Amino acid sequence: MRVSVITVSYNAVNTIEDTIRSVVSQDYHDIEYILVDGFSCDGTVEIINKYSQFIYNFISEPDSGIYDAMNKGIFNATGDIISILNADDVYATESVLSDVVKVFETKGVDVVYGNVNMVARDDLTRIIRFWPTSSFFPGSFRKAWHPPHPGLFVASKVYEMYGAYDLDYGVSADFEFMLRIFEKYNVSSFCLDKLMVKMRYGGESTKSIRNIFNGNINIYKAFRKNSISYPFYYPVIRFINKLFQFFYR
Repeated sequence: MRVSVITVSYNAVNTIEDTIRSVVSQDYHDIEYILVDGFSCDGTVEIINKYSQFIYNFISEPDSGIYDAMNKGIFNATGDIISILNADDVYATESVLSDVVKVFETKGVDVVYGNVNMVARDDLTRIIRFWPTSSFFPGSFRKAWHPPHPGLFVASKVYEMYGAYDLDYGVSADFEFMLRIFEKYNVSSFCLDKLMVKMRYGGESTKSIRNIFNGNINIYKAFRKNSISYPFYYPVIRFINKLFQFFYR
């Protein structure tokens, strides 16, 4: 099975090389690596060009944000499995992709997901939050459950059948996508209880109070769009779940 790994970047000169190295060091080699850069001007492109021999497709053009860039990568991907690894993130081990492919081959599922460490921006060994995963059951999203997006591996046919990221949902476009495929379309999935990705702490959805507020509003809208009732207690349960992640190790 071919794995399309999509990295989106914009002015990520301090982190992009870690990301690329974690991809090219994988012990699984049937990889189609796609880089989508939003016209960086800080040296990111020069670093990407150093690894051109490992990159199947490099798209460098202005975009309408991170999820627009992800969609460009998805639409250009030809692999059986799609993994999105942002320019702040790295695969946790060299065997992540081979472990994931093995599950797809043996379980015949549409989605595989696993655990994510949120780490310090200047020290990938210092864990700030640990996001553990568990198996999905219908109704899980109403209990403020969802897998960590960086630890999500999706069969390309899922995007073809159910669509990619809806830009109307801003920083919560990943949540809306996962809600849609898990709860609305009930894709088959498998929880692989392994550390998949180290994610530098401080993503788009947590950069400001405004982003957090808008994120919660968009989550509410995502429930409505997909005809799933929104629990009034959802923001509280979501906050508590995140709080506990600071104490998991």
